[in-house]
Amino acid sequence: MGSNWRKKLLLSLAFGALVFIALTIYADLDELIEAFADFNWWFAPLILCCTLLNYVFRYWKWEFYTATLDMRPRRRDNLIIFFTAFTMAVTPGKFGEVLKSYLLKRVNGTPISRSAPIVVAERLTDFIGLVLLLIVGAYMFDISRTAVIAFAVFFALLTMLLAWRRGSIAVIELFGKLPIMHRFLEHARSAYESMYIMLRPRPLFISVVLSVVAWFFECFGYYIVLHVFEAPPTVLKATFIYAFSTVIGAVSMLPGGLGTTEGSLTGLAQLAGATKEVAVASTFIIRSATLWFAVVIGVIVTFAFQNRLHVNLDEIPLEDLEA
Repeated sequence: MGSNWRKKLLLSLAFGALVFIALTIYADLDELIEAFADFNWWFAPLILCCTLLNYVFRYWKWEFYTATLDMRPRRRDNLIIFFTAFTMAVTPGKFGEVLKSYLLKRVNGTPISRSAPIVVAERLTDFIGLVLLLIVGAYMFDISRTAVIAFAVFFALLTMLLAWRRGSIAVIELFGKLPIMHRFLEHARSAYESMYIMLRPRPLFISVVLSVVAWFFECFGYYIVLHVFEAPPTVLKATFIYAFSTVIGAVSMLPGGLGTTEGSLTGLAQLAGATKEVAVASTFIIRSATLWFAVVIGVIVTFAFQNRLHVNLDEIPLEDLEA
């Protein structure tokens, strides 16, 4: 793994450790250790299975998008590209998403301007799926209903705007007249044509369904954690807590939502009736089983298969990729 990537990853690991330390202090170390001791760790494989099912459905969405745009890399290569990006799940700026487009270009020559919109579509449909889960859970939790409706309206309007081809092209042409933007005009047109195809009714419906199912599995994994602790939240309340915390973490733009996601999970779990130590312990477990589990998978896949993709991550021009 390239030194620049490694530095970013280690920085995020250090930040994640600080978040865990802060939560440990908040919960009291002795009580937290006792909570972990009371947890039935035989449920850990089931929780990880829920996470893996999330990854499976998200991969199917990535596969569906690359097929919809007629990129069609070999399935094994596409699978490796998808999981290699997990290595960057906790790096600043979400570079892992850009890495998928970079690797796709190396595998079959697909221009980044054509594949990068997939990243935007994935993120948009993830948000839509999470908001739909929020709407269901919000009426069981009896809080933040206004915020949920605001999220829903925002993403509905954003999707409608992006799907309005004439208006979007007009905006691109307008910005393309600016001297500093003119050289990006063709790339912007190409990117939008890809985006427009993915936002047609059928692709949009399929990707949103895949997103809802994918994220519900992680929500259900969180419910299992709380259930093993015999904490009060029901499936719908656990779904709301996890979906809301995930959205807050993503909106914060912090790497992996570190800090904001953990704080939301802990606070909402307590509002739902969990004790302080159980709220913190459940946060530790679910974040380890989702975010950090993804990083581990990404590292393993990267070291095992980077030669198959004919990519040496030490040689990736990180500064150019960031630009």
